[in-house]
Amino acid sequence: MGLQAGMRLLCGGLALLPMVVVMFLLYMSPAVTAAGFQSGFPADCSHLHSSSPSGVYVIQPAGAPPRVVWCDMDTEGKGWTVIQRNTYNTEITWKETWTTYKYGFGNVRADYWLGTEYLHLLTQQNAYKVRFVVENKSNVTHYAEYDIFSVEGEASGYPLRLGRFSGEGEDYLTTYHTRYGGIHDNMKFSTSDRDQDQASGNCASSYGGWWYDKCQNILLNAKNYILWPGICNSGDCKSSLILIKPTDVC
Repeated sequence: MGLQAGMRLLCGGLALLPMVVVMFLLYMSPAVTAAGFQSGFPADCSHLHSSSPSGVYVIQPAGAPPRVVWCDMDTEGKGWTVIQRNTYNTEITWKETWTTYKYGFGNVRADYWLGTEYLHLLTQQNAYKVRFVVENKSNVTHYAEYDIFSVEGEASGYPLRLGRFSGEGEDYLTTYHTRYGGIHDNMKFSTSDRDQDQASGNCASSYGGWWYDKCQNILLNAKNYILWPGICNSGDCKSSLILIKPTDVC
């Protein structure tokens, strides 16, 4: 990845922070050399001290540019890097282009997508696990956790790779469900301008960028529609969250 692409990644995460914070973070960022981005920030949120509060931090995975993220230090285990956050009545349309999804968008203090390219870079440096979280209309949270989570590169379509399931209810991401949209594990990422699903039409054009099959069992990237069977059957979950951290199975 070149310097220009790297700076788009960096600026995408900083865009909606107060300008004084942006200038401080850029000033404090390590210098960039011909060999690539230097280290200087934690590789992910798991490297923060356990007493650190949840909030905005700068991370820098191996071989990647710095990136502003939200670190969740309250969820069980602490040290989670938030890669997605959405609320039902979000201002985000989630129907962004392939390139916008690639480099990320939104506000790390509110709703945002970290970026598929950055997800790929982040999950190449270590073995990660993931927790998908939704909150229903009664303000009750539910989650599904997978002990392996990775996103392969753009050349292969940013396919999703998940490990073993644990959590509440049924597994709707790695188990095939003919009643709904098939499966999500091993599916390529689709956007409104790049259809890589297995449906006759483009699922992303109706909802938002996601790892679709025919189309979805679970969908977290959409405006006024957050779907989780058995919890929000009508797509009326109040919010969603996707968090990752190094796994303990490898």
